[in-house]
Amino acid sequence: MERAFFEAGKALTELRDRRLYRSTHKTFEDYCRDRFGHSRQQSNYLIAAAGVYENLTTIGCQNVENQNLTTNGTQILPTSERQVRPITKLEPQQQWEVWQTAVEEAGGKVPSARVVGDVVQRIMERIKAPNPYHIGEVCQIIAKDNPDLRGKGGCWGIVNHVGEFSCTVKMWDGEYTVRIDHLKPLNYMELECQQMQLISDRISRLRENENLEDAPSAMLKHLGELKRPYLTAMEEKLLSVIEREYGLGD
Repeated sequence: MERAFFEAGKALTELRDRRLYRSTHKTFEDYCRDRFGHSRQQSNYLIAAAGVYENLTTIGCQNVENQNLTTNGTQILPTSERQVRPITKLEPQQQWEVWQTAVEEAGGKVPSARVVGDVVQRIMERIKAPNPYHIGEVCQIIAKDNPDLRGKGGCWGIVNHVGEFSCTVKMWDGEYTVRIDHLKPLNYMELECQQMQLISDRISRLRENENLEDAPSAMLKHLGELKRPYLTAMEEKLLSVIEREYGLGD
């Protein structure tokens, strides 16, 4: 039971990479929604978490060679996907180091996601670990205690500049410089990131129109809060109508 998320992540990885879902569904997202009742994003979280779990066990075995693995503290492993989400973007050795520190701070027990996240932030500030994000990546905004991001929590944006501890992110209503702890990776594939870039460009062109009315503006805000890397047929139709209305259609 404690490693159920790992087994699920490994199975999802095989289903995705080998495209086994194609026997019953057109897309991996449709398969996950119908078969497991969760989104493509949650599947990506499980896949990334399975990779972290595997890294921790591999490095752990290397570090405790010839020791009793059942009693050695380094063998304390995560029991849920949420606990390792803060370290999925780190290199394997960094994942191990952060996890070990978090275990110590949790009193030798399995640490919570908050404890792991706090360790990641402190280490990055101290050793200036590389910013884990890259240009073109699609991320979700976590508003937290940043008043500049009020009302933006849950919105998606595309990274167009990577700094030392922050990123400039293009969102539906403009660009924002955001600390990396206010971002959450959506783990979209390259093609999906390209699709989101096209949607972002279409939104930006409409936002440049000084005569944009409240109704189409509300539609653009809705698109800026999407939890998936594509438009539904109705969303595509409505966006196309707005574009034609403002002289941007085909």
